[in-house]
Amino acid sequence: MNRRNSLKILGGAAVGIAGLALAEWKWQLLGGIDHQGFFTSKEEKLISAIADTIIPAGLPPKTPTPDAKPIGALSTGTDVYLIKIFEHCYAKEDQDKIKSQLAALDAHTGNELGKSFYKLPHKEREQFLLELATSENKDEREFFEVMKSETIAGFTTVKEVMVDYRNYKVAPGYYHGCADIPAQT
Repeated sequence: MNRRNSLKILGGAAVGIAGLALAEWKWQLLGGIDHQGFFTSKEEKLISAIADTIIPAGLPPKTPTPDAKPIGALSTGTDVYLIKIFEHCYAKEDQDKIKSQLAALDAHTGNELGKSFYKLPHKEREQFLLELATSENKDEREFFEVMKSETIAGFTTVKEVMVDYRNYKVAPGYYHGCADIPAQT
């Protein structure tokens, strides 16, 4: 094969791959600007931050490899589960309560610290959530309990936790055909 043609093909492939990566980046940027989900992109970031605060990455992987990272709510997709369950499984009035409590939480942290909740360090986010848990406001306590229970439910039912840590097996028993049966004496 001609060396020049080989270099042209390799160069074209490299430009094509770079173009695909650039196109993917462009679509992600446009997706953030023109967000079409039930929750706004800011509300989704708040839900992700709450899930990460409740279950931070810290559970070591079952099979440690050099590139393995500890698992938590974000690495298992629990935040996506929360967004989907709130959007598709909750009644309209419950969805409105969740949205209003997300806005109130973000406004509260913005007034006190001048930052959005999802931009705060983990310790400060944890402190704000614990304030919600012990709040005198019934809606704030209910919001915290819903977020906590759904985060735990979403995290504990993913494959990484069920199979790797709880040794869950889809079929609880095994079929052993043609097994020898010891004779009774």
